[in-house]
Parts: sequence; structure tokens; C-alpha cells
Amino acid sequence: MRPSPFVILVLPLSGIFISSIQADDPPKAPVELTAIEDHKRTMELLNIKELRRGANGNNPKAENAANYDESKANPFPDLPDPLVFKNGEKVTTPELWKKRRAEIAEDFDREVYGRVPKETPAVKWEVTSTDKQTVAEIPVVTKRLVGHVDNSSYTPVTVDIQLTLSTPANATGPVPVIMEFGFGFGGKGPPNRPGNKGGPSWQEQVLTKGWGYAIITPNSIQADNGAGLTKGIIGLCNKGQPRKVDDWGALRAWAWGASRALDYLETDKAVDAKQVGIEGMSRYGKAAIVTLAYDERFAIGFIASSGAGGAKLHRRHFGEQVENVAGSVEYHWMAGNYLKYAGPLTAKDLPVDSHELVAMCTPRPVFISSGAQQGDGWVDAKGMFLAGVGAGPVYRLLGKKDLGTGEFPAQETALMEGEIAFRQHAGGHTAGPNWPTFLKFADRYLKAPELSKP
Repeated sequence: MRPSPFVILVLPLSGIFISSIQADDPPKAPVELTAIEDHKRTMELLNIKELRRGANGNNPKAENAANYDESKANPFPDLPDPLVFKNGEKVTTPELWKKRRAEIAEDFDREVYGRVPKETPAVKWEVTSTDKQTVAEIPVVTKRLVGHVDNSSYTPVTVDIQLTLSTPANATGPVPVIMEFGFGFGGKGPPNRPGNKGGPSWQEQVLTKGWGYAIITPNSIQADNGAGLTKGIIGLCNKGQPRKVDDWGALRAWAWGASRALDYLETDKAVDAKQVGIEGMSRYGKAAIVTLAYDERFAIGFIASSGAGGAKLHRRHFGEQVENVAGSVEYHWMAGNYLKYAGPLTAKDLPVDSHELVAMCTPRPVFISSGAQQGDGWVDAKGMFLAGVGAGPVYRLLGKKDLGTGEFPAQETALMEGEIAFRQHAGGHTAGPNWPTFLKFADRYLKAPELSKP
């Protein structure tokens, strides 16, 4: 008997109603919601009537002015122990850590960053152009690529991941590559030098070591706003419908895109895919630590000024707060469930904290970077440092070195003896001044082949 050509359509916006349509009709366009509308919808799904206000980082006289007083910064001093299972059993071996790591990842998936679907669309990479350039007097081959995401399951949404890859033209073998979340798909000229006061760009510094660099454009994977959640890779997987409360947010989506770029790099003969690092600054620093934590193929991470939702402890009352990230401007980075911790719950109620995100990177090296308090205080340098400290026991369990101290170091004092590194530079909200220090740190782990003589 032939099945009925009619289906029931359920729309999760203003209640539920039934509509009969032909099963072979074209798919509906993505649901259109503003960020404020979707944020409100998420609150309703969680039965939350009101969220606490975030900190005001612009007006020190405001009632909700951001706190920069260290004596008031630690209202929730007790962090979850990364080496204790939920049932109280202690983690004493690397084998047990693997199980505990999965338990921690589950909490991050459900409550913080959201779940990536079990099945995501395939990505087909296309090299759209190949150019020969000279950067820092080094001959370079630059490829521009587009990762076409299979949208056959929902054609109204198209996702084309933008990626550039530059490698030394005279390398005698595959080279290490540093991948940045950035804006590198445009012009063909030499790299710019943001935050580096006219010195060599980070790309030039990387090439001088015989390494390559890649730049992936996050907004080509997922828009950086709540209105875009029914489009991009999240909307494609949800067939244009709004998120469930434990669905992935933009940080996991950007990390997913970086992993797909690494899939491509594994096929490129110019790249040593076992020596690929990930770097990001500010919100892209958040994406970089999430990428490094979840995808164990990445060899090293440079996590710059990542702040709340990144390496900074959620439980710290300093600068940017959980309440800021849960507000309608930034909530799309996270799972919907994260809103709970801005009302009625608090950061203290989170089952995990960012030291465990750093611990998920074990045993791989991670460099935590910040700018000076004056100019970059919002991201809470000490809160990020303390997350590194809190991850130390896991690194030691796996035979690696930690930060070597629990005392917050003086500005521009680099802690680099272990696999966790930290430095607070004297500049503002930029990664630029810490690039030379990171590259010195990374030198211990990434090895380039020699360049052939011209």
C-alpha cells in the first residue's frame, strides 16, 4: 500500500499547530528570528523569566560596573576537581583520565558549548586559486580554498567554508602550519600587522621559522549573531529550525569548521598534518581553546585574550561575566542551557569550569595569552592563568609539566617551562606582542624541514 503523501509539520515558535502539506513540496525557508526573539524563546524553553544583568565594562560608575578589584574576584573559590569522577572515584592513571575526560566533555556539551550532531554533512574542498607570493623575502605558495558543505538534506541553507593556506615554496618536505581564526580570504597582498606596531606580522614570523599558516573565516561557517542560528552549519543541521537547549552554539560550530579544515590539510602534501596548531584572539580565542580541547589532532594552541567562555574561569567575578555571555548579544556562542547560570542558577552551579577545558587539551601544549590590565582587563588575565593552574594536576598525571607555580606572575614574565604556558604582555586587547614568545614556546614541539637553496 502506498503511504500517504501528507506529513505533519510542527513549528516550535508560537505553540504547536498542525498543517498538512505535500511530502514532496520544496523545503520551507529557515525560520526568521531576531537575536532578541530567539534569546527570549530560549528563556521560555528553560522556564526562565529573568536573567541577571551582565557587567558594564564601559562605565565604572554604573550600578552594575565591572569588578576589577581582586579582593572581590573569587566568590566561588571551590572548583570541580578534574581528577575526581562524579561518583567520587579518584583518577589515578592515564587510562582512568580518558574516562573522566569523556565525563567532563559531556558536561561541557550539555551545559556550556552544546552538542554537535552525531552526523554532520560532508565537506568537499575545492582549491579556487593558487598564487606565488613573496612574504618576508620568502617565496610562498598561497592556496585559496572553499569547503562546500553538503546541503542535500536541506537546500535552502548553503555553507561554504573559506580557508587560505600559505606554505614556503622551497620547503624540502611537509611543514608545520599554524591555523588562525581570522579574516584571511580577501586580498593577495602581504599580511597586515595589527597590534604589532610595525614589526613583522605573525605570518612573517611563522614563515621565518619554515612553517606555513592557514586562516579560516569563522563567519563562513556560522554567523556571529543569534539571528543566524537557523542558518550556517547549525541551521543546516537543524533544517532551518531554531535550536534545542543543548544544541551547539557558534563556538562549537567554528571549532567544527576548523576540524574540517584540518581534514583537508591531512590531504595536502605541503603540510605536516600532525604538526598543526590553532590560534585565535578574543571570541576567536574562545573558539581556539574549544577546538584544541575537542579535536585531539591539533598539536598545539595559542589562546589569546579569550576571556569568559574561553580560558577564563566562569566562577571568577572579574571583568566579563557569565551574565554577559548569556545575554542576547553573546548567547549564540553557547548552548541554550548556559542561560540557566545567569538566572536562576549561578556560575557556582556549573558542573565544570574552564580549568577542565584546558585539561581536555592534555597532554598537548597550550599557550594562554593576555594583554595588560589597563586595556585588556575585561578578559581577566588572572582568571585565565588560574584555569591553567587548575589543569596542572592532569598534565602531571600524564607525565607533562604544569605552569610551575600558582602565583600570578608579573606582567611580561613568561611561564614556559611546562606544556602549559602563560604570558601577560604590556599591550591591550591583541595577540601581537605575544607572538614571538608563543613561537619560542612552540619551537619545542614543531619541527620544520630545511628549505631548499634557490
